[in-house]
Amino acid sequence: QVQLVESGGGLVQPGGSLRLSCAASGIIFSIDAMAWYRQAPGQERELVAHIDNKDNINYADSVKGRFTISRDNAKKTGYLQMNMLKPEDTAVYYCNAVLVSVSFGVRRSYWGQGTQVTVSS
Repeated sequence: QVQLVESGGGLVQPGGSLRLSCAASGIIFSIDAMAWYRQAPGQERELVAHIDNKDNINYADSVKGRFTISRDNAKKTGYLQMNMLKPEDTAVYYCNAVLVSVSFGVRRSYWGQGTQVTVSS
């Protein structure tokens, strides 16, 4: 019943921008922590950005200065703002979040379905 729904992927030219959204659906209390991963063809899934429940943020070196992870607790939605996109950013992007459910107050990790980001001229 509780799930993460991703949106915002698509085709963009090098140097362009996209904003990915990761919305928690269902009845939850809060987003405890969130991360964005990506997986390019022939590559292992890598961690792109992470934000914890105290808003500590970490980025992969490859995206520092270009990507911004954020969270809107009122909307129960996380975001990944991607600027100055490069062809090597092309990948399927997955969000992962620890959600706190209303029932039991338990913390569980959920994955989004993935969204394709293609950077090409």
